[in-house]
Amino acid sequence: MIRVLLADDQALVRGGFRALLDAEPDMTVVGEAATGDEAVRLALQLRPDVVLMDVRMPGADGLEATRRIVADPGAGGVHVVVVTTFELDEYVAEAIRGGATGFLVKDTEPADLVRAVRVAAAGDALLSPGVTRRLLAQVADATRDVPPPPGLDDLTAREREVLVEVAGGLSNDEIARALYLSESTVKTHVSRVMAKLGARDRAQLVVAAYEGGVVRPGWTG
Repeated sequence: MIRVLLADDQALVRGGFRALLDAEPDMTVVGEAATGDEAVRLALQLRPDVVLMDVRMPGADGLEATRRIVADPGAGGVHVVVVTTFELDEYVAEAIRGGATGFLVKDTEPADLVRAVRVAAAGDALLSPGVTRRLLAQVADATRDVPPPPGLDDLTAREREVLVEVAGGLSNDEIARALYLSESTVKTHVSRVMAKLGARDRAQLVVAAYEGGVVRPGWTG
């Protein structure tokens, strides 16, 4: 059973998410928070698998709440998905650095929200298809003057190829087909790249790829 915590200052939004997720046989909403501080408290108390985190909330906002949850040593199994809008794209890079596993827009299709929770619970990253390209552009702009991440030079040629594909939003299966590798080999490469770059998940690999100049906006891989 995937345990979900909802963090949003709008009761109507929380109610809609709860009705949708509780209707799934493998999901249950274990708590609701209306502020960032409450989200942190409940996340550390309940240890849900996934937190759906709004950005703008009273007190600590969703970005600060995400940082505090991820930084807690006992919250290693808690994955935060930030729920944003197009108007909040400027917060994307900061949230990824803070440890967010993925992003959704609030008007996403119900099936995509359910899928996002399952993807996040499995420890993978999810970037909402509707905002991926703009999201990557924001990341690139926000990291333009940031020094390359340590460990980039330690990547092998194949690992850099895999990093490029990850930054392009490809799944392990898609990368395997693109590079003519087995999916298990791709998983191994992704794990090694994460270890070398100190990335928590694939979302942070995207940031590392842009910070290191491995990819740029408009590149196709």
